[in-house]
Amino acid sequence: MAWIVLVISGLFEAVWATALGKSEGFTKLSPTIVFGVGLVISMAGLAYAMRTLPIGTAYAVWVGIGATLTVGYAMLTGTESASLVKILLILGIVGCVVGLKVLH
Repeated sequence: MAWIVLVISGLFEAVWATALGKSEGFTKLSPTIVFGVGLVISMAGLAYAMRTLPIGTAYAVWVGIGATLTVGYAMLTGTESASLVKILLILGIVGCVVGLKVLH
């Protein structure tokens, strides 16, 4: 159960990180609200998962999921440029996250 919650909280990390960028310094209301809700859900899930998973592993997986989805979304929407090197590096992060899960 902790792994499922951790993955979901990683998804919400990508939500709040993207909303933070779109809030333009908390000057836009809707993205600011999405940021706040996403942040609370993400942190609560991370805290729950860390009750049974090793802290370092849980945090690395959470960050890896959030970073991968955030940059993937930015590349898909054109907010950030895409390149083969970036994609390969992101796939490296995914591989490391999967490796941490397999080793646990």
